[in-house]
Formats: sequence, C-alpha cells, structure tokens
Amino acid sequence: MKLHQVKSPQDIKEEMREYFKNIKIDKETVNIKNALNRIVYEDVLSKVDIPDFDKSTVDGFAVKASDVYGASESIPAFLNYKGQVEMGKDTDLTVDYDECVYVPTGGKLPEGSNAVVMIEYTEEIDEETIAVYRPLGEGENIIKIGEDMKKEEILLKKGRKIKSYDLGVLSAQGIWEIDVYKKPKVSIISTGDELVPPYEEIKEGQIRDINTYTIMGAVEEFGGQVVNTDIIKDNYQSLQKAVEKYGKVSDVVIISGGSSVGVKDNTAKVLDSLGEPGVFVEGAAIKPGKPTIISYSNETAYMGLPGHPLSSAIVFSIFGSELFNILFDREMDSEIEVEALSSQNLHSTPGRETYQAVNIYKENGKRYFKPILGKSASISTIVKADGLLKIDVQEEGVSKDEVRKIILI
Repeated sequence: MKLHQVKSPQDIKEEMREYFKNIKIDKETVNIKNALNRIVYEDVLSKVDIPDFDKSTVDGFAVKASDVYGASESIPAFLNYKGQVEMGKDTDLTVDYDECVYVPTGGKLPEGSNAVVMIEYTEEIDEETIAVYRPLGEGENIIKIGEDMKKEEILLKKGRKIKSYDLGVLSAQGIWEIDVYKKPKVSIISTGDELVPPYEEIKEGQIRDINTYTIMGAVEEFGGQVVNTDIIKDNYQSLQKAVEKYGKVSDVVIISGGSSVGVKDNTAKVLDSLGEPGVFVEGAAIKPGKPTIISYSNETAYMGLPGHPLSSAIVFSIFGSELFNILFDREMDSEIEVEALSSQNLHSTPGRETYQAVNIYKENGKRYFKPILGKSASISTIVKADGLLKIDVQEEGVSKDEVRKIILI
C-alpha cells in the first residue's frame, strides 16, 4: 500500500497525462443546433472569406475619400448622385471622382469607392446633388473582403467548448454540421452506510447523498455524460462489484468516500485489484482533499474523492477538470481570476496547496476578499463562495492587505 505518500498537484497532473493519454474518445458529427457546449474534435477552418464582398457598415453614401477631404458644415463637398445599391443584391454602379452612390448598412460597395459617409452628415440639395459636411479617411465605414474571416483561417480550435456566438460564426460560413468529441461516459459511486437518495426521508444517523449531484453537475460542465449513479454500502465486496460493473461501460469511474484511513476504507484496495498499473496517486498535497486516489486500468480512469462534500467538490474541480482536458487532448483551460486585497491575515500549513473559499466585496473603491470559514463536511461553504484563494505549497499564509488572485467559481 502507498498510503500517505502524498504528491503535489503538479506531479499528479503530470502522471495523469502520462497514464490517461491512452483513453481514446471518439468523435461524432452533430448539427450546429445541437453543438452548444460540445468540444471541438479538430480545428475548424473557414470555408469562405467573410465578407465575400466589400460592404458598408453604415447607411450613407459611397464616395472617394479624396473628394471629401476638408469638408465641413461651413464648406461642404458637393457630389453628383448616381443612384443606390439595393440590399442583398449585386450592383453594377461605379463611383468616379465627384460622384456618390447611396448604400444601406451591409450593402455592397460600388466599384471605385473607398469610404462611406454616414447619411447624418449629408444633405440632399436636389435630385442630382448631395452635400457632404464631414471629411473621411480611406476605408472609413467599410469592411473589406475577408476582413472579418479569411478563407482557410482557423475558426474554432480543437478542444474548444462551443459557445453561443461560435454557432453564429459557423452559420456565417455555411457550416451546419461539426465534428465533436463524444461525451465521455462517467459512472459515479457514492459509498457510505449512512447515505440515502435525496428523495427519501432520512432516519436518525442517515444523511442524503450530496456528492453524486455535485459531481454530476461538474461532469456535465466539463463535457462528460453521467451514465450511471449508485449508492453502495461501505464494504470491500460491494465496492468491488460496483467498480467492476461500471468500469466495463465507462471511460471514467468516480468514487466518493472510502478514500481516508479507516477500517471501511477499501477504495485503494479495490482499484489496485483491477489490474496494472492500478493506483498511482494515494494522497494529494492539497487542503482540503488530502485523501485523494487516482487509478488507471483497462483504458478506464478511476478517481476516488474524499467523502466530505467541500473536499470532494474542490478536489474534483482541480483534478476532474484536468482529467477532461486530457480526454479531449487539450491544454488546461485558463481559470478566470480577479485580483483582490486580503481583509485579514490567513494562516496556511506549508507543504500542502491550500484552497480557501472566499467572498469578494468592494470597499472605498477597492476590491477585497474575506474567507468563509467552514469545515470540509459543509457543502454550503462552496455555495456561498464567490471564488477560491489558492495558497501555494511553500507559503505559510496571506497577510492583511496583500494582493492575491482569486479563482472565480
């Protein structure tokens, strides 16, 4: 057994990449209507230039910029009106010196013009003459061919989680189907003689299962699909039976509870019995979350999380997110952080990377954070939090008024 041989988070992530790189997640093709929050399987390239014609970004008159240099309200430029461009149609109109053509927003720019003056800065003198009261620079109020997107440009990179505006970009390119990773199949096992489902009445000494639902939400946020959940008794036989059953049909099996020292703690033993290489992490140098177990066998990843809800949530946010980055063959997502001042001195134990739930607030125009004090068994701590303060392994704590980065959650 390798109990208490704790490893740093960085070392754990490196080992995870080494072991889990062999888990292959296939692709599937989906309509873009169903692509939101899916993970891009390979780089998506632009098929055409956007726009594929020079167009106006305002309602106004297409001109040669040199014709309106120096134009003002007191000394306007007078141009010959040649006609108008119809929206959504091609045009054979051209603009020569001292000429102009009306163009609606998004309309095609007539050949010969190189700027568009907004209609607010013009006046119709008669049917053939337009006065311009404002100067323009070449290229003003127009967008050139390919200025938005160029053909063969990378639109969406491999591993990107598709966002709502990505769907608009794909639509603009005439891309209505896209290859995405299939959702990795995840089974969640909660262990504990005292656990009952949330829809059942509890008896004295029992508690409702919290971790399954917290982890389930995180799995879906990371891009996975929970295919099985189970609550089992905290004994070797029950856990072994469940792990063997779900390991055959899952890419990832997550076990909540049964990872700390004790008579009933069987997770490491069961996972080691599944085959090589077995358990490669049995203890993480983080607080909360030291009793973390990670294993690999038969092309399935196994993760044993602490039973306490806060510890379980934090551990899975750290190592679960990294697991899905590996499955989707991408670099680690950037965490969203803000800087804030510490409202007080905070102590930390050197040798363990500490995560402290905090609230963020403003006072006298400055942003501060204050710790939310709670035990690892308290899930409400993370619910109340705005973010997490990470205190590195070598640090003894944080001083009052010290500026730190807070990971938003």
